[in-house]
Amino acid sequence: YISAPHDSRSDDNVKLIHLIRAYQNMGHRMSAIDPLGIVEPELVQELNPESYGFTQADMSREFDLSGFDGIRGILAQTRVVTLGHLLETLKKIYCGSIGVEYMHIASREKCNFIRDRFELPNAPLTELSQAEKLQTLERLAFASKLEQFLKTKWTTAKRFGLEGCESFIPGFKSLIDRSTELGVRNVIIGMPHRGRLNVLANVVRKDMSVIFREFEGTQIDANKFFNELTESYAQSGDVKYHLGASLNRTYPDGRSVHLSLA
Repeated sequence: YISAPHDSRSDDNVKLIHLIRAYQNMGHRMSAIDPLGIVEPELVQELNPESYGFTQADMSREFDLSGFDGIRGILAQTRVVTLGHLLETLKKIYCGSIGVEYMHIASREKCNFIRDRFELPNAPLTELSQAEKLQTLERLAFASKLEQFLKTKWTTAKRFGLEGCESFIPGFKSLIDRSTELGVRNVIIGMPHRGRLNVLANVVRKDMSVIFREFEGTQIDANKFFNELTESYAQSGDVKYHLGASLNRTYPDGRSVHLSLA
């Protein structure tokens, strides 16, 4: 019996892959997502290179990241990198101000989509122009300010606000914009109470003065509307959340779309 010669370099490459996978799986646990800096990020031992046998002396060692067919992101780049540079890159990607948790997704295609947009150099910046960034910020501000106003103006009213998920509005509007570029001409929206008023105001562009009057209960004949609903709905006091709207939107380049919230 003759044993094959042992290649320590192969072992080190395997350890390096485990380290990269650890950042992809658990890097979000050390992300700096507290804007006030009160809560210290959790120390995750699996993200420590010493857990895989690497030492400070290995930081200048070079590793070849090529040969991972079907995997996107860092492992798709056919290049040689030092361990120190790779760790700095992984920390910047997964332990910065954005926590990315996606490795539970079973689809390789979906995971690769996320890796391409977070792991490649400047990936989050490549697809958005300055004008698009400002548009996204403006849409987010409209969504956030509306929630703040409704909360301040009607403190005792039953609300199904969008607090904590205001980014849904710019994301949803971008989805509609892209859909129209691909030929969609009619969008019918069905959604629950949560966030519905924000969608009415900022996506379907229902007149806010009408929405505010509905909060006051002066826009419709409430008794008539109650009679048309089941008894359970009539007791809920959420009439305004059952109202819809529609809009024909025309873009500067001439394309148009009909939006309706059922």
